[in-house]
Amino acid sequence: MEIDKAIRDSDDRRLKTKYKNAIYVIQRALALYSIEEVAFSFNGGKDSTVLLHLLRAGYFLHQVEQGQSNGGLSDGEYRFPIRTIYFETPTVFPEINSFTYETASSYGVPLDIIREDFKSGLEALLKAKPTRAIFLGVRIGDPTAVGQEQFSPSSPGWPPFMRVNPILDWSYRDVWAFLLTCKVQYCGLYDQGYTSIGSINDTVPNALLCIKDSAVENKTFRPAYMLSDGRLERAGRARKLPPVATCVPATRNGLKCMEPNQGSIHTASIVAVGDEILSGIIEDQLGPSLCRKLHSIGWLVSQMATVRSEIDSVSEEVERRKSTNDLVFIYGGVGPLHSDVTVGGVAKAFGVRLAPDEEYEEYLSHLFGDKCTGNRNEMAQLPEGITELLEHEKLPVPLIKCHNVIVLTATNVDELNQQWDALMDLRSANLLASTGPFLSKHLSTSLSDLEVAQPLSKISIEFPDIYIGCYRRSRAGPLIITLQGKDQEAVEAAMEALSKKLSGVKKLSV
Repeated sequence: MEIDKAIRDSDDRRLKTKYKNAIYVIQRALALYSIEEVAFSFNGGKDSTVLLHLLRAGYFLHQVEQGQSNGGLSDGEYRFPIRTIYFETPTVFPEINSFTYETASSYGVPLDIIREDFKSGLEALLKAKPTRAIFLGVRIGDPTAVGQEQFSPSSPGWPPFMRVNPILDWSYRDVWAFLLTCKVQYCGLYDQGYTSIGSINDTVPNALLCIKDSAVENKTFRPAYMLSDGRLERAGRARKLPPVATCVPATRNGLKCMEPNQGSIHTASIVAVGDEILSGIIEDQLGPSLCRKLHSIGWLVSQMATVRSEIDSVSEEVERRKSTNDLVFIYGGVGPLHSDVTVGGVAKAFGVRLAPDEEYEEYLSHLFGDKCTGNRNEMAQLPEGITELLEHEKLPVPLIKCHNVIVLTATNVDELNQQWDALMDLRSANLLASTGPFLSKHLSTSLSDLEVAQPLSKISIEFPDIYIGCYRRSRAGPLIITLQGKDQEAVEAAMEALSKKLSGVKKLSV
């Protein structure tokens, strides 16, 4: 059997292990269910193409073990007996359709074509042809993978069947290693820069594979297998754009929402984790530094919080902030110690479990070497199905991103600067888009708070787009008035108007 021989002849030990484990899952399923009771959901994508050939090899080896084959058949003589389901939709890529039908013909795949939504089509199919288990090409990192095991019953509200996931723990790298090692055909879109294929409405080539010398009108892309960071495979999935800005409530002074690309405001929350900060043993230097960095690219920090080193404290704060901010930055409590609960807290905030991440474990092994044993392996437990590794050459270990939550591992300002620089370089992957910096003017006055209160209130009403803040470095010192906004003319006009209302006000250069 050519698939099995190709893997056995390979020098890729990791691929051999993945293959062996997947074949075991398949053979286990075939031992539990008869061939008439199982089905395979095929969609023409890279993952289901891998699973197709794993099923071909698994069934063949299962037959050999049962003494029903002598192992001498070639791929061309071998027919695929497992009923295969293909959900064909109006928005599928023509290339996917063509590849699916050609593959079915080449390997004798008994194809059931369903032109309904997945749930309705599945209900109708299972009524017509009772099925107890369905093989799925789901991998950790897929949106549907959260909470699944290699054998997982269907979700409540769905027809009852067993979901069998032989490649659940496979990475993007593993998928391409298998396809290239076995030299099997895959959909040609992957050679045009597509790394994760959905519908024609939400999928474009991955910009990370764009050849820089390509003309703007006629861009060319490298093949999908050349994507170095598999965690970015879904970067080509075009999303429906949410509101670009998180609007500051009207009751707050200034910074009202503007049209996209005209000074819109992105908001971020910052969460520090550490009992030592709360007890005053150490002073948090990362939070203020991160505030300045975000402010410099036009982001508004809506909240800074410090929480105890407890999973529940972390999860509750993250859950509050992730739904009301574009990004949440969290730091502290990352590592192998008993008090390092940040990653677990993030997982709980999203309602997922921690699961081993082999790619992250490889980075840790390179960093720690033989010391990466025992408890240190817990550092490779990451939130299941929602984790994206932000890899950059400046970072010894990638940053962890779970939806809109970024886990920083910095312990000092120098490390924060390094991680921030990496994030700035990764802005092409829709991270930290700059909306233009805030423009500031500063005034100084010796007037009392009571004397300036009314003029400041009038200015804030007259210039609703301008944030006006006040502070004193000491009780007896001058009052510093700060005017901030995205429109330089508006900031300067507000400053001039305020200067006319307050006597003896001085303009400050910083």
